[in-house]
Amino acid sequence: MHSENELQLAADVLVVGGGPAAAWAAWAAASQGAKVIIADKGFLGTSGAAAASGNGVMAPAPENWNKALWERYRAGQTLASLRWIERVLEKTWLSMPLVEAWGYRFPKENGESVRESYYGPEYMRVLRKNLLRSGVQILDQSPVLELLLAEDGSVAGARGLQRQHDRTYSVRAGAVVLANGGCAFLSKALGCNTNTGDGLLMAVEAGGELSSMEASSHYAISTAFNATVTRGVPFGWASFTDEAGNDLGGYINGRRDPLFLPTALLKGPVYARLDRATPEVKAVIEKSHFIAYLPYKKADIDPYTERVPVTMLLEGTVRGTGGIKLVDEHCATKVPGLYAAGDAASREFLAGLSSGGGGPNAAWAISTGQWAGEGAATFARRLGAHANERTAHPAGQVGLRSQATSSESFDSEAIVRGVQAEMFPLEKNFFRSEQGLLDSLAKLETLWEQLQTKPKQETVRDVEYSRRAAALTAVARWAYFSALHRKETRSGHIRVDYPETDPNQRYYLATGGLDRLWVRRDWISEAIATPPTPSTPPLSTKIASGAVS
Repeated sequence: MHSENELQLAADVLVVGGGPAAAWAAWAAASQGAKVIIADKGFLGTSGAAAASGNGVMAPAPENWNKALWERYRAGQTLASLRWIERVLEKTWLSMPLVEAWGYRFPKENGESVRESYYGPEYMRVLRKNLLRSGVQILDQSPVLELLLAEDGSVAGARGLQRQHDRTYSVRAGAVVLANGGCAFLSKALGCNTNTGDGLLMAVEAGGELSSMEASSHYAISTAFNATVTRGVPFGWASFTDEAGNDLGGYINGRRDPLFLPTALLKGPVYARLDRATPEVKAVIEKSHFIAYLPYKKADIDPYTERVPVTMLLEGTVRGTGGIKLVDEHCATKVPGLYAAGDAASREFLAGLSSGGGGPNAAWAISTGQWAGEGAATFARRLGAHANERTAHPAGQVGLRSQATSSESFDSEAIVRGVQAEMFPLEKNFFRSEQGLLDSLAKLETLWEQLQTKPKQETVRDVEYSRRAAALTAVARWAYFSALHRKETRSGHIRVDYPETDPNQRYYLATGGLDRLWVRRDWISEAIATPPTPSTPPLSTKIASGAVS
């Protein structure tokens, strides 16, 4: 890994990632007076899922907070935390005016800004500009590959590669925030190919834990002729047919059955036509969901009159909820000095095992990014002026270093294909069973054994791809190992051999381990909440009185 021209830097806080959560974390840390470096795998502002299209934000006006609170809580099926949902709602609502002050132009209604959605490219451009204005040093095209640990087990920085300079680099830091996304297993879902689970692997290597990794089987609908755009809103006005043109139905009480499409696709090709869209809906699709309409436009297809084949793309933990386990309200992890935010962190407190995709995830990125950045800055400040003089060692192993004596290197592309063969098929990952999970885990273990041999490291790309193969394999193993141990169907986790939701399984599954995997039940102590009676003060009143922090 080491090169003679390695760039060596120092900061109080290092933020890993380049999406909204990372940007908010870096800004929050800098606002605390910390010297901050942020390192992104791509170009901060254009890489990642948020920059690829528009998105809603769970930031309703105060008079609508209670409604949003209980909708999100019910979606979590008793696993979400009412307290955390309240915190996210408040923090996000207070933060959106900052985005406007930094230069983002929200649409106006009756003279008031409507701040419940954003256009991704412009949103990220504004966040990047604000970071530069705040004195944050940005390292683009600089994937982080491993953490540095001090002798006492606390985080002391990280090391990575700079593609454009063909060199390694290291950042010594008092604290690190992992905000480099979840894992979509290189499915080509729009904006997700930078989300390969690197942060999850680094956290576990450092001694951290993951949680709710069974919530990693989220798929999204896409046109099959351009299988990348996973915006499902337009398909809410679609009719579905089979190869012969027979109507497949798929709606229950006017809403699409979430099990309909995966079930139908297992039987054969499925086609969609947006013939239920009214003229008003068409206008909304073509303007507000233009990224979803664009594939039709480029292919000269009229989606309202022509049938198109559809498929489902795995979005894994990007729209699922599994990730690094948070241990306090500042988004700290089990590892001293290590914090997590956004999709890299488990969103179980916000969503249980259901998808937090869209508005909830956007709000989670904004709020946890700030909490993690503030927490990291406070931790680094407590270490004092000599924090970066601590003796440190690199924590990365698999995909970076090997004890094998053989000179033969593993094929990282073949490893990735092997992982995808177990994670992509609906019959394996969406419809799960004990035997299916055991079969896939056996194959993933074989891939993990191959990764113990020598990684190819002739170029910086070789090093990056070898490490990426290790992260994808590791995340797949944790996901299926957790899924094996949750013997029920709950939200996005479907077990065909345990089709019912078990009220006695009200716990989070923590997991970790590298060569030897483990799971642990973390029972939820927060009582199951019920919607308030009319005499109960609304959430907006509670926040105004300081009851919610």
